[in-house]
Amino acid sequence: MARLPRLVLPGQAHHLMLRGNNRQPIVHEDADRRQFLDLLRDCARTHRVAVHAYVLMDNHLHVLATPEDEPGLGKLVQSIGRRYVAWFNHKYGRSGTLWEGRYRATVIDSERYFLACMRYIELNPVRAGLCSSPEEFPWSSCASHLGRRSDSLLSEHLLYWTLGNTPFEREAAYRELLAEGCADAERLRFTDATLKGWPLGSEGFLRALADQTQRRLEPLPRGRPRRKLEASDPSGDS
Repeated sequence: MARLPRLVLPGQAHHLMLRGNNRQPIVHEDADRRQFLDLLRDCARTHRVAVHAYVLMDNHLHVLATPEDEPGLGKLVQSIGRRYVAWFNHKYGRSGTLWEGRYRATVIDSERYFLACMRYIELNPVRAGLCSSPEEFPWSSCASHLGRRSDSLLSEHLLYWTLGNTPFEREAAYRELLAEGCADAERLRFTDATLKGWPLGSEGFLRALADQTQRRLEPLPRGRPRRKLEASDPSGDS
């Protein structure tokens, strides 16, 4: 079956995932993590992609971002792949790819799912047992959203600003969202949509997307299509 083209919409939030090949690490030490995030910051600016949230785990990356144009996300990943993989391979005396296939991404219905996706991303280290509170993990955007540090990689989305009129109000409101946790059903919803490339949103959101693209937006029904019956033989027997 032919692979569907990736759906990228300028001005719309996307959840992006990069995985290490065979789930192998893409970083080994803090110097690698700093190099990766420095390159992510540089490449995002170059290709006009606003990064709203991220987490860099040992063998994968999550990013919530909005590209200004359609090629932006692809160019961002391509640039990171070219620069970071060359640096990583040289440092560790390895060769070949670092990633598990092409990057995975999906369009997010911002009004319905943006803050939930942000929470899903930033709770990743807690789910992995790496920390008890998400702001303790130094390689994510969470500490910035809770006022613990500034992060020049981030461009805050309007929906984050609507959480409150002051930084203190926004941080407190977001802390409450984090405290609610991410249910398994919600986590699976984001993971499945992103890995398969299906946009995530309400029926109205999907209808609006259908007007903008010829690409299929939902999976086809499983199983073989039913054979049409002959008009002259209602039983279907030949």
